[in-house]
Amino acid sequence: MINQVTLVGRLTRDPDLKVTPDGVYLCNIILAVNRQYRNQKGEVDTDFVQCTLWRKTAENTTNYCKKGSLIGITGRIQTRSYDNQDGKRTYVTEVVAENVRFIGPRREERQEEKIPFPIPPPEREVVAP
Repeated sequence: MINQVTLVGRLTRDPDLKVTPDGVYLCNIILAVNRQYRNQKGEVDTDFVQCTLWRKTAENTTNYCKKGSLIGITGRIQTRSYDNQDGKRTYVTEVVAENVRFIGPRREERQEEKIPFPIPPPEREVVAP
């Protein structure tokens, strides 16, 4: 059996890092992925794919990406279900990311926060007595 998916798209919102009760990082994102063909109106349709990122992948994506960032994801499709607040069974199909690549430029805010390397003090000439 093979369950593998590769997507390249843009984040629809800033990633929001969460921590499970066990202390594991988790991030749910929605990736906007353009289709490869145009519809009858000549427009490109977009699919919005729900993705789940875990551990260091979740942490890095939250730190270095924002809404509109272009990323690539490889992972697997997973389905699950739960009972919502109304007691109705809800089904979810999502991509569980195994690998994320940051394709676009780095997050602008991170570049502004960079502190320049400290300038070392000038070397002093040591004079022997």
